[in-house]
Amino acid sequence: MRNTFGHLFTLTTFGESHGAAVGGVVDGMPTGIDIDVAFIQQELNRRRPGQSRLTTSRKEADQVELLSGVFEGKSTGCPIGFIVRNENQHSQDYENLRTLFRPSHADFTYYNKYGVRDHRGGGRSSARITISRVVGGALAKLALKQLGISIQAYTSQVGNIALDKDYHHYDLSLTEQNDVRCPDPEKAEEMAQLISSVKAEGDTIGGIITCVIKGCPVGLGEPEFSKLHAELGAAMLGINAVKGFEYGDGFDGVTKRGSEVNDRFVCCNDAATNGTTVTTATNHSGGIQGGISNGQDIYFRVAFKPVATLLKEQQTVDLKGNPTTFTARGRHDPCVLPRAVPVVEAMAAMTILDHLMLKKGENY
Repeated sequence: MRNTFGHLFTLTTFGESHGAAVGGVVDGMPTGIDIDVAFIQQELNRRRPGQSRLTTSRKEADQVELLSGVFEGKSTGCPIGFIVRNENQHSQDYENLRTLFRPSHADFTYYNKYGVRDHRGGGRSSARITISRVVGGALAKLALKQLGISIQAYTSQVGNIALDKDYHHYDLSLTEQNDVRCPDPEKAEEMAQLISSVKAEGDTIGGIITCVIKGCPVGLGEPEFSKLHAELGAAMLGINAVKGFEYGDGFDGVTKRGSEVNDRFVCCNDAATNGTTVTTATNHSGGIQGGISNGQDIYFRVAFKPVATLLKEQQTVDLKGNPTTFTARGRHDPCVLPRAVPVVEAMAAMTILDHLMLKKGENY
């Protein structure tokens, strides 16, 4: 079982949804980075359950404990171990799932691959394991901040309610001012109402998260294997419930002609060097060309399916293949989008920092 993400900047995770704790070890963290524990906790608070009426009612403080790799507020270059303890599992809510396979969950595939599974909240397959990713991503963000690189994700679609403009037309600072994490207040209210109505029916709904990376230098990624967009895609597709990834114009670009979407190169004044620099007049490529970053904003979209756990009766089979019906109990998200925004940012941050280190070498 592979539990490590990254090449030079790596995150190894451990824990299960209903175990004692979730945690991880970050290795390859650059030395001398200011470690803002309050910022790391803030990132976890954005992901934690029970934060609004639109999320699961499971109550967890998700308080992070840093165990190593930090001295006098700075990273030492040693592995940073951390732990977040589980405190409010309610494992008994899952007892009726012990001997059956939940539709569209990892139960069947996990059981057939390993011969055992933890039926309590999905065990290792639970989205609760993304806690470790958020901590790793927060550490990566702290390193990227010193290089002027920022990462901002937001909910751009829930069900059939979608923002109709690209990220340039929105004030992304408004993203955290509503429960849906959408920068358009009016659309956010519509999305919230849809999620609430779906939740009342015992059903679930999916959507799309858009992410924008600013300040990324030219030269990250490789021309053959390990293309930057492929690495970002793999990072996003490894998040629970993700079903699709596109960057730049993505699928929308297939209806246009090359003359409409080619990004023309131009020269412009560079205030930092008092000279000129080459850039592009447009950014249909999404900041990546030939698998390598070109210095423009990197932007992409991630599609999340509706949560598979429904609070209504479903048909399935048990471990012996006998047909049966069941109704899930417990506390579940009707829509993962609001809590998934910081997870998308975290995976993007770790991917970009990892490729910065690959480009510059281990001396960072």
